[in-house]
Amino acid sequence: MAQSRASVELGTGLFVLLGFLALGFLTTQLPGSGLQFAPASKGFLVTAKFDNIGGLKDGAPVTMAGVGVGKVSGIRFDPMDFRAVVTLEIDRKYDHLPDDSDASIQTTGLLGANFVGLSPGGSSTYLHAGSEIELTQSALSLENLINKFFANSAGNNSGSNSNGSGGSNDTSAPSDNSGKRHSPNGGK
Repeated sequence: MAQSRASVELGTGLFVLLGFLALGFLTTQLPGSGLQFAPASKGFLVTAKFDNIGGLKDGAPVTMAGVGVGKVSGIRFDPMDFRAVVTLEIDRKYDHLPDDSDASIQTTGLLGANFVGLSPGGSSTYLHAGSEIELTQSALSLENLINKFFANSAGNNSGSNSNGSGGSNDTSAPSDNSGKRHSPNGGK
């Protein structure tokens, strides 16, 4: 009896330990964690400047047409023009990306992690080590959009009442619960 109980406890402990190890491994494999066990790719570095990077993190994927073409390898602030400089490591096998491509910070799903999406340009020259992507679009802030929506709604509602009485402008005869209107003089 004691031996079977000890083996059940040992098995449960090993199961829990394996669960924690698996959870730790998966968290290091998330794009925004910056920690990955995958071999370091030999890519080339390009930069892009953004007004707002939202929640973009080192290690976030860089995609084009939904296909991963690299990762974010660094983020810093440029004190000269007050913008975020994002360094992108593009895989060597994608060395034919037009140099007039544009970069935008996008979100996976409604509230998911941020990543950099590239859209191809039409140039016959290509991005190379040290290139800067000139055309960028900053991250959309869901909070800012909601605030603007409510500010616009409040602005539209405050100017809609023109008689100053706080009530409606309806001067027609009152109605009973049946919805029929009664004339002020009793219908005569």
